[in-house]
Amino acid sequence: MATKAQIVRAVDAHLAVATAAGKARHKRGDVALSVAYEPHLRRLRVELASGVTVIVPVSKVQGLANAKPAVVRAVELAGKGYGLYWPDLDLDVSVPDLVAGCFGNKAWMAALARQAGRKTSGAKAAAARKNGAKGGRPRKAPRLDAPTAALA
Repeated sequence: MATKAQIVRAVDAHLAVATAAGKARHKRGDVALSVAYEPHLRRLRVELASGVTVIVPVSKVQGLANAKPAVVRAVELAGKGYGLYWPDLDLDVSVPDLVAGCFGNKAWMAALARQAGRKTSGAKAAAARKNGAKGGRPRKAPRLDAPTAALA
């Protein structure tokens, strides 16, 4: 069982990391500055801090497909632009996830994978040190079933 002091230290450490991640997200422009519902086209217009405007059909947002226009129109920005919130539905949608869902092609996913590959952790560092102590990544063994050039 963790002591109160241990819990406070853990929360403080996680809070600092989360705060830094939020600042980085704001710097990249992955957050919404405004959101508006366009009832005549049944779509949402989301203005991002990066200058990008994302327009999404309401039918593509999980939980909004059958919502009445008055309910959809009541959308609010939440979490300093990190999310969209519909109070009548108690529905939250993450802006970065919404954007990723719109632009989830191979190029977008490759960019996300590159970003994820840059993440560091204590476990990742320990594994790298352990591997390095053994001489690094082992060489691949030649495949016995690989085709060979025909002898002339």
